[in-house]
Amino acid sequence: MILNLALLLLFQLAGEVTARALSLPVPGPVIGLAALVLAFLAVPGLAGRMQPTAGGLLAHLSLLFVPAGVGVVGHLGVLGAQGGPLLLALIGSTVLAIAVGAGVFVGVQRLTGGAE
Repeated sequence: MILNLALLLLFQLAGEVTARALSLPVPGPVIGLAALVLAFLAVPGLAGRMQPTAGGLLAHLSLLFVPAGVGVVGHLGVLGAQGGPLLLALIGSTVLAIAVGAGVFVGVQRLTGGAE
């Protein structure tokens, strides 16, 4: 498992180095993940070997939200003072994202001649 975690971090590091060295607009971890997927395709046994480690990480993914919760509690004063505008921005951006997603779906459906 430690070797698998090291491999995950190695791919993330490689992606970060690539993104910074080439001044790419894509985040390094995304590049590393794409490289890991390519490695899975090139070495089929690698995916099976990494599966238990990935499952363990996903099972404890909620732990990664603890720092965000601490940040919210640490800034309760700001949240109280600016709660209304923050809530409005959150709701507005959510509605806008859903509308844009639906619009793109309809546009792609029309372009591809999908079922009405």
